[in-house]
Amino acid sequence: MTALPTNLTAGTWNVDALHSTFGFIARHAGVSKVRGQFEVIGGTLEVADEFENSTVSAEADASTITTGNEQRDGHLQSGDFLLAEENPKVVFQSTAIKNFDGEEFDLEGTLSMRGVSKPVTFKAEFSGATEDPNGNMVAGFSATAKINRKDWDMNFDAVLKGGELLVSDKITLEIDIEAVKA
Repeated sequence: MTALPTNLTAGTWNVDALHSTFGFIARHAGVSKVRGQFEVIGGTLEVADEFENSTVSAEADASTITTGNEQRDGHLQSGDFLLAEENPKVVFQSTAIKNFDGEEFDLEGTLSMRGVSKPVTFKAEFSGATEDPNGNMVAGFSATAKINRKDWDMNFDAVLKGGELLVSDKITLEIDIEAVKA
């Protein structure tokens, strides 16, 4: 097991939603990338004395998905994708932290969307911890995972003339968290 990095102390750290993002990237028409994020997110990190024993719990409000296009946002909230009205939360709950080298690690857990829960592994990074100008201890983390949206029953399949999908099956999740020590 690995000791905690400098300035990261055991205890509860709360996600600072104003300085954090939960975003995604999807290919559109096989040629470009569309980026979006959830505007309302939250969560906690329970940092243990040995980092690998820590846990992460995070969520996003599915109805706050935004891509900069209202029509597309509404489609993503619909039954073709998030089914946000019936399943208002996207939730991640960690199950293990592995291979922590003082900076990078694998964050394993369960991602629940649309009423479906599946395992996912994020490649994660601890960016550091420090005291902010207000005297609060803050810590930074980032994580990336690639998922197949169909694993969460998002089966929308508009196929273009050349055979490309309008929306890729593969989605990249990108999370950047600033957490504040409780």
